[in-house]
Amino acid sequence: KAVVSTQSTGMTQVTVQQVFRTFSFLAESCVFAYLGMATFSFTHSFHPALIVWSILLCLLGRGLNIGLLTLLANRFRQTKITPQQQFIMWFSGLRGAIAFALALHLPFAEDVKQVIVSTTLVIVLFTILVMGGSTMPVIKLVTWWSDRQTGRMRLESEDRHHLADQDSEVDFVTVHTEGQGGDTEYMLSKTVEFGRNLNVEEVEPGAAPSKWSQIDEKYLVPFFRKKFTQQEIRMACNEMQDLTTKWHTDVETGSQMLDDEEDNDEHSL
Repeated sequence: KAVVSTQSTGMTQVTVQQVFRTFSFLAESCVFAYLGMATFSFTHSFHPALIVWSILLCLLGRGLNIGLLTLLANRFRQTKITPQQQFIMWFSGLRGAIAFALALHLPFAEDVKQVIVSTTLVIVLFTILVMGGSTMPVIKLVTWWSDRQTGRMRLESEDRHHLADQDSEVDFVTVHTEGQGGDTEYMLSKTVEFGRNLNVEEVEPGAAPSKWSQIDEKYLVPFFRKKFTQQEIRMACNEMQDLTTKWHTDVETGSQMLDDEEDNDEHSL
């Protein structure tokens, strides 16, 4: 996206985005229409125990999948995937067209196939209606809880800094009230002690770029991004200036014509 967006105009980006959104909407409409017809047109065979165990195992498998993959991904990411985000990824996982299509094409006997198709359809409807319908309230709840934890940690951090500032002020006052020749050495020792206790990683201006960013900047961006010459840039500026001048002239001409028409209407009246 970062490479393609630099090579296309704003109008092109908006047009492509709307086209793909339209195709996505049409595909989703066909999928949900087919699932709705399958709910009432197919012959079903429901087994509650199989349905419950299937839903639980699907949730467990998705949790293990997200946990292991995010643990691996966080080792190479600068911005880590937080536990709250992992929970939302687990909760908002939906089963739909792919699972149902695979169940329809299983080469089993008719009675076994009915059980599998019915169980898959219930899982799909459960994840879409129940979990999908409650995703936004769960996101708001997780966001509220995360903000509350962050605010509590911020207050604790401010309290610690406040206490540290008070201790520093006491040391400073004690040193200057003594008025002895060892004041400079004492203040220097306190500064060195403070520097040793300081976490250097928290005050770094910026982290080093990741390996993927370096590869992207060194190889991918020069390969996909076109380099314009100074002549092409001047030609583009001249074309833009001509278009702007033409547009401004057309606007002035159109406004002048409207004024003339209004004057003619007034004279006719």
